[in-house]
Amino acid sequence: MPHLKPQVISVQTHLRDQVANALRAALIAGELRPGVVYSAPSLAAELGVSATPVREAMLDLAREGLVEAVRNKGFRITEMTDRDLDEFTEIRTLIEVPTVGRVARSARPEQLEALRPLARQIVTAAERHDVLAYLEADHQFHLELLSLAGNQHLVEVVADLRKRSRLYGLANLDESGRLVASAQEHIELLDLIVAGKAREAEKCMRSHLAHVRTLWADGRADAKAAEPALRLGDR
Repeated sequence: MPHLKPQVISVQTHLRDQVANALRAALIAGELRPGVVYSAPSLAAELGVSATPVREAMLDLAREGLVEAVRNKGFRITEMTDRDLDEFTEIRTLIEVPTVGRVARSARPEQLEALRPLARQIVTAAERHDVLAYLEADHQFHLELLSLAGNQHLVEVVADLRKRSRLYGLANLDESGRLVASAQEHIELLDLIVAGKAREAEKCMRSHLAHVRTLWADGRADAKAAEPALRLGDR
């Protein structure tokens, strides 16, 4: 079993949401392996909760495309193929590149500068090897930047794509130090947008998404090379 950390459950936050967040974190860290089937009772024991909120949380993750139900067994972690990565990146490029150009042409300077602390948080998290903080700040930065275009449905589409493309193996990239370079691209992008350089910002965004695509693929390959030959029957 993966060594999941028991979560401190607060009365303010719904148990189901906390469990779902814990499972997402385990996916990102590579503690839950693609292709492996996990039962709700075994995961519940690891987290120190009952099986019911784990089943509910897994159904949430299934709707996001991160896991799939396996009858009478549990949930299988969804494999992410190269084609999936290419298609997610293509859709994000079609949406985000022109939107960044529009933001560079129309957003007010104070709106853009309000994003600078987030851009710095991304870099700081990468430097501190805090993968979860990196992902949280990265997610917030991109969605808040896109929201400046004034189309909430567009933001929701990108948010869904980002959820589906959170890949196992990111922790391996962090260990190699390659996340820092990707993190610094956010500050470069913001500087171009603040300067009103729309075309340059679009080019930077396109390059950033291509870079992220490469990082995802490399992280997945590194993680698969490092993982033991462990499947449900071995547990």
